[in-house]
Amino acid sequence: MHILISNDDGYLAPGLLALVNAVRPLGKVTVIAPEQNHSGASNSLTLSRPLSIHRVAGGERDGFLFINGTPTDCVHIAMTGFLDEKPDLVISGINQGENMGEDVLYSGTVAAAVEGVMFGVPGIAFSQIDKGWSRIEDAAKAAHDIVAQMLVSKLVQKSPRGEEIYWIGAAGDAKDSSEGTDFHAVDEGCISVTPMQLDLTHHARLAAMRSNGWDRG
Repeated sequence: MHILISNDDGYLAPGLLALVNAVRPLGKVTVIAPEQNHSGASNSLTLSRPLSIHRVAGGERDGFLFINGTPTDCVHIAMTGFLDEKPDLVISGINQGENMGEDVLYSGTVAAAVEGVMFGVPGIAFSQIDKGWSRIEDAAKAAHDIVAQMLVSKLVQKSPRGEEIYWIGAAGDAKDSSEGTDFHAVDEGCISVTPMQLDLTHHARLAAMRSNGWDRG
């Protein structure tokens, strides 16, 4: 199991170190995080300048990699050539401050995990409500337990009835457009209008998690 870890508070953040230490027993860990704090960066990519990757040598962060870019930059670069192969899981955090409700649209922490999903790799984002780090070990323990449970359940790849489930792939690019897609509408010279909503909760996954006992203390 190869786990890629990033965050948006920067590679020096105590939450990142706590998360790394918590999940190290679960597999191979690669850390690629922003050089500076990028809270609120959402899914932004750096397109106006080149990016550099540096490695920490020595100390408790020995081997950590950091990039002078955003959380999404970190995961994107990892997925598009820096790593020899895709990781099995992307996790991000532990963020200082909660990411709830509409905050997830702006969160760089969530964006790093989402970038992994964009490349077909499951992603998990962790944050804590407390703005200080006094309870970071509790948050790290919870993160460890969640990742371990996800690995045991194969990232919830079965239905609550134990049936195998299948994922339908992306619609593809404009060359492979089919009727009913945005691409097809545009190819036909029409305006494509897609209704959207802000509810990002994966309700099917939530039901599966509850059936596995995740709602118990």
